[in-house]
Formats: sequence, structure tokens, C-alpha cells
Amino acid sequence: MRTSTTVAAPVPAVWTVLLDIERWPDWTDTVTTAMWLDSGPTRPGRRARLTQPRLGSAEWEITELDQERSFSWARRSAGVTTVGGHLLSAGPGGGTILTLSIDHSGPLAGVVRLLTDRLTRRYIDTEARGLKAYCER
Repeated sequence: MRTSTTVAAPVPAVWTVLLDIERWPDWTDTVTTAMWLDSGPTRPGRRARLTQPRLGSAEWEITELDQERSFSWARRSAGVTTVGGHLLSAGPGGGTILTLSIDHSGPLAGVVRLLTDRLTRRYIDTEARGLKAYCER
């Protein structure tokens, strides 16, 4: 599942807001609390805990990082791995094209998709709109 929007702000500015995980509750209603569990620079292996309405708390671990371009992180639970993707690319007029994605894999991925697809769609759309509004103000 993917969503994209164009943000009227340069990639470095959007990247800075996107990686400030602990401030996510400032720009999206889909995250009530967020905190890094490790200190130091953002890197593969760094972990964060997010608490989300209707989903509870979960630990996410960065699996891929391309500075000022993208990061992916994964959440693993019994029978399913969920990967959240965050991609930035240069957009028109010096703006940024933001693409967010959620993918499930594993033996229970079909069940998870069946139970959560509507909520997931609403959440990634809300996150994209919230990040856009925050970066454009």
C-alpha cells in the first residue's frame, strides 16, 4: 500500500522533519507517542517505539537508510513482518515528492491485510497530509 504527495518544501527540510521521530505526534494524529530506543545517529539497526491509536505500541527497527532520500523500518510480530517505507525525491519547483508505504509479509500477512487495510490506508494518507502541512507552514 502506497501514497504520495508533493510537499512545497525542499528535500533536506522534509528529511529533517521526517527523521525527528519524537516530534511525529506534532504533525500526525496517527502517532500519540514516539521515542528512539537507541542514542546516536540515525542508522540501520536503530530502533524506535511508536504508540498509535487502535494499534498500541510497537518497536520499529531501521533496516535501510539512504541519507536525505529514504528509510525503511520493520516491525516483526508472530507470523508477520510489516515494513514501513519513507521515500523523498526532488519535486517540481524545488519541492519534494513524498511517498509512504506499508507492506506485510509472512504466513499471517493476508490475515493482517484483511483486518487492517482500511485503517492502514487512512493512517498513511493522514501521515502524508500531516507531514505536508507541517513542512509547508
